[in-house]
Amino acid sequence: MNTAILTPASKLRNFRLRPSSIPITSDLNPYHILWRYQVLEPDGEIVTYWNHVFLVTSLIALFLDPLYFYLPSVGGPACITNDTRLGIYVTFFRTVSDLFYLLHMLMKFRTAFVAPSSRGLGRGELVMDPHTIAMRYLKSNFIIDLAATLPLPQIVIWLVIPATKKDRADQANNTLALIVLIQYVPRLFLIFPLNRRIVKNTGVVAKTAWAGAAYNLLLYMLASHVLGASWYLLSMGRQHACWKAECAKESAAGISFCLPSFLDCKSLELEDRQYWMNATRVVSNCDARGDSQFKFGMFADAFTNDVASSKFVEKYLYCLWWGLKNLSSYAQNLNTSIYIGETTFCIVISIGGLILFSQLIGNMQTYLQSMTVRLEEWRVRRRDTEEWMRHRQLPPDLQERVHRFMQYKWLATRGVHEESILKWLPQDQRREIQRHLCLGLVRRVPFFAQMDDQLLDAICERLTSSLSTEGTYIFREDDPVNEMLFIIRGQLESSTTNGGRSGFFNSTTLRPGDFCGEELLTWALMPSPSINLPSSTRTVRSLCEVEAFALTAEDLKFVASQFRRLHNKKLQHAFRYYSQQWRTWATCYLQNSWRRYQKRKLAKELARQESYNYMLIPGQEYNLCDELADGISASGRDENSLTDNPNNFQHLGTTMLASKFAKNTRRGVAHNVRVVKPAAPSLDMPLLVKPDEPDFSVGFEDV
Repeated sequence: MNTAILTPASKLRNFRLRPSSIPITSDLNPYHILWRYQVLEPDGEIVTYWNHVFLVTSLIALFLDPLYFYLPSVGGPACITNDTRLGIYVTFFRTVSDLFYLLHMLMKFRTAFVAPSSRGLGRGELVMDPHTIAMRYLKSNFIIDLAATLPLPQIVIWLVIPATKKDRADQANNTLALIVLIQYVPRLFLIFPLNRRIVKNTGVVAKTAWAGAAYNLLLYMLASHVLGASWYLLSMGRQHACWKAECAKESAAGISFCLPSFLDCKSLELEDRQYWMNATRVVSNCDARGDSQFKFGMFADAFTNDVASSKFVEKYLYCLWWGLKNLSSYAQNLNTSIYIGETTFCIVISIGGLILFSQLIGNMQTYLQSMTVRLEEWRVRRRDTEEWMRHRQLPPDLQERVHRFMQYKWLATRGVHEESILKWLPQDQRREIQRHLCLGLVRRVPFFAQMDDQLLDAICERLTSSLSTEGTYIFREDDPVNEMLFIIRGQLESSTTNGGRSGFFNSTTLRPGDFCGEELLTWALMPSPSINLPSSTRTVRSLCEVEAFALTAEDLKFVASQFRRLHNKKLQHAFRYYSQQWRTWATCYLQNSWRRYQKRKLAKELARQESYNYMLIPGQEYNLCDELADGISASGRDENSLTDNPNNFQHLGTTMLASKFAKNTRRGVAHNVRVVKPAAPSLDMPLLVKPDEPDFSVGFEDV
């Protein structure tokens, strides 16, 4: 009740009361208002919780009622007694369970119902009028609930039987058994509509497969408990019938004077009974172990194994085992007599065992099989795949790769199709689930770290899981790119040959946080992308088991067209920095620039060295620089004689011509060295085509 009171009032509905029926006072207790002027929705949290509680209570009550059958026991030679201590315990717990039945009746007076005329559309309209609810309940199930709630066994044991003058044990047992069986029927009848109501509101009685199996097993054990208790009570009745019949025979024959009260253990201290015990043969004639003419049939085990005179725990466990054994075997191992009650009881056991075993144990098996249904489906799929591959004669290595992929997918998903589960959920819940599953992993991708939450939510909503085993080729060079992958776990090898050019190969390793298929992003960011998908510039192969998120071409195109914030310079810089295609192009560009610089540096060095090398003339080898130096020194020595000798002017002209020739020679050598390309093939580098530039210009947040 505390749970119901503390539940918010929004879970309740107001009564449609007349204004005059509502007291106008400010001192009204809130709890009084809650329970007097409010009703409960039939599918609300309070009613659903109470139905589960009452279901458990009803099962306990069904378990308690057969315990009354264990009250009689053999307390001495040819006498029956009642276990008063056991009766007190059972009565106490039975009274507590009766209170729950009474609360259940009060809950029905406060629970609305759906109008039958409004069930044609949707869930129907709730009837909230208290008078209508009460009248409907009184006309439908009130009599059954009242019959199940009345404390009839307590009244019979502690009031009716002691008040009668003939309170012998046999009469008390028969009366009590009759009352318990009569009231057991409506209590058992309440379980079925309650079970249907729980299934209607929540879908299932048990939320897990193990709980469902345990629930059906508990019902089967309850049936065995009732059967064992009934067998014990009938056994005591059969024993008392034997004693009574033998007693009547001795009285008619005049052998001994036998009274029916002698069969009650309350008369053990009477002198007449002690005298009767010395002369009677009732005990020996009704002994199931001996050669008694009385046919105990299926009840003989209760006396040959001393079950009737044992303690309660030993007695109860043996009877439970007897009921479980014969209910499971449909009473095939029972040896019955021609006694009508005995054969009727065996027929009931056979029919009840067949029905319960097929229904309850069948449900239990269904619950347990539901735990392995995914595993069985995977085994069937794997067997079909193996048969198909053998029929098509696939290579062994390809078959091994297929087996490895199926095993990895089973370990990752356990056979659950996530797409089918998310498909029938509402869009809001699907978005929240995708955000919970993908957002934390998506933020690990540096390219996505530059985006805001709204854009990330749109991307997470369209991401799909992608699994790859070792050696799987995800992209091949020059093949169309249909998705963009963002690595979560594992490593990929990304390589390119620049369109198959000889002498060119670039390879790198993609790790968690990297992405591939960036050509698709360039295609999606174009103002009017073409119908044909872009071609891959790299070959991507998995080095180990890889788990990634995939974004298809259509989804990426939708995100790029709907969210213009994707067009900004921050994403441009992040895209260029983390794109392997741009990294490869930048690396090759730097290599070519460095090699051109080395070429120019080498050419200058060669020109400087060649300017001082020896020049080769046919038939003569001389050093031009030495000759010029000798000529200059000679002119210095003979400068005084230049004016004196007229031939000195001729030597000076020759020297000037030689200097001009040497200068022109040095210029020609330097010019020829700069234009001549070195023959070293290691300096050649094929030019890599620059990647297409994504259209990041259409944005509102340019930096």
